[in-house]
Amino acid sequence: MPGTGVGPSLRIDKYLWFAHLSKSRSTAQKLAEDGHIRLNGRRIDRSHAPVRVGDLITFPHATSVRVVRVVQLPARRGPAPEAQACYEELTIGG
Repeated sequence: MPGTGVGPSLRIDKYLWFAHLSKSRSTAQKLAEDGHIRLNGRRIDRSHAPVRVGDLITFPHATSVRVVRVVQLPARRGPAPEAQACYEELTIGG
């Protein structure tokens, strides 16, 4: 049930950076602003789009496309194991 639209949220650029899905926040901002990210199937063009638990994020990563489900919102950019607990990888193959 992606995108309930209620509850706590985090900017998509911060989420991607905190969850170690982007090398830097500025890289995540550029991906969003250039329209390369889909949130629950909708193309976004702003880095401040809100991400909530249960949302699906689709984005280019290296030479493939990744799809992840938001499991929890991180409070900081912590160590990798902490970051990986914030999302569920749905990408097949890759």
